[in-house]
Amino acid sequence: MRIGELAQRTGVSRRSLRYYEQHDLLHAQRTTTGWRVYDEAAVRRVRNIAELIGHGLTIEGVKQLQPCLELHDLSICDNPSLALETYRARLAVLDERLAKLQHHRDELAQLVRALRPGQK
Repeated sequence: MRIGELAQRTGVSRRSLRYYEQHDLLHAQRTTTGWRVYDEAAVRRVRNIAELIGHGLTIEGVKQLQPCLELHDLSICDNPSLALETYRARLAVLDERLAKLQHHRDELAQLVRALRPGQK
């Protein structure tokens, strides 16, 4: 299938598909005229990549899970310790960001309260 069909079947833009390819997450054959052609396994692979990115993983995190990307269920990866390590590392980053955001929110709320006379 060509890139347009893969984009349509997965809900992922052509631009994202090319980005995945640039980062060695997706592979296409080329026709003699230079068109990208993907096999059926690319559909599952792209859906899994998009799902992982949607869950907050970076491209680098997704790369670590390459052996799992064509599975129908990412939770049954052949190397669960690698998947677990990747997920835990990303969770730590997200938790740190959440803590910083909560701190900024609290500071901003304090400024709002300070600027509203008669209200605490």
